[in-house]
Amino acid sequence: MMDAQTLNGGLASTSYQQSRSALETYFDRTARKAWEDLTSDAPVSGIRATVRAGRDSMRDLLLSHLPGDMSGRRLLDAGCGTGALAIEVAGRGGEVLAIDVAQGLVDVAQRRAPAGLSIDWRSGDMRSHSLGQFDHVVAMDSLIHYAEADIVGVLRAWSQRTRHILFTFAPGTPLLRTMHFVGKAFPRSDRSPAILPVSQARLERAIASALPEWSIDFSERVSSGFYKSQAMGISRR
Repeated sequence: MMDAQTLNGGLASTSYQQSRSALETYFDRTARKAWEDLTSDAPVSGIRATVRAGRDSMRDLLLSHLPGDMSGRRLLDAGCGTGALAIEVAGRGGEVLAIDVAQGLVDVAQRRAPAGLSIDWRSGDMRSHSLGQFDHVVAMDSLIHYAEADIVGVLRAWSQRTRHILFTFAPGTPLLRTMHFVGKAFPRSDRSPAILPVSQARLERAIASALPEWSIDFSERVSSGFYKSQAMGISRR
């Protein structure tokens, strides 16, 4: 019988589990309403408006690296949040498994999704082998809360079940580190869960070492006020 470490792609990290638990608590108990508003047309603060604009731009960027016609393709939306990306991909004809650590956000996503789309909504661990095989995996801003080693561990787990991964991470720039520190002074409604900036160069080296059969296809940053996120695409050679 395989143990939990094997089932989750060889990743048995205490830091991963702690971060995942903190995210579940934050989104389900503390900030569900704030994130429901952020991902809708509801009025938000000026700070959160820049985050909303940045997230919209990042989603468009990631979607631009997927086929316009997703018919016959299966995609894992890892960290689906309130479902905007999953709904767009399913609208292109794709079969989507959308999973998030927070059941509350998945509930919002299900209410927003139009009828007739092929989306399997779930809450749970985005690494799990039980989710099956995919043509594409997309993780928009769901890895920005994890340390470099855990990001690579998650990518390694997905690499066993797909040939194409699009994900984002928090770039470890001096500006972002300063903004993250300053952000702690803002009211709770304007705070995000803990973001862990990582060095792009170090992350690229770690990916090359852990996934030697994979190549980095692109890397592009989106910056909008307090939203700073780096998109990266990798694929099996």
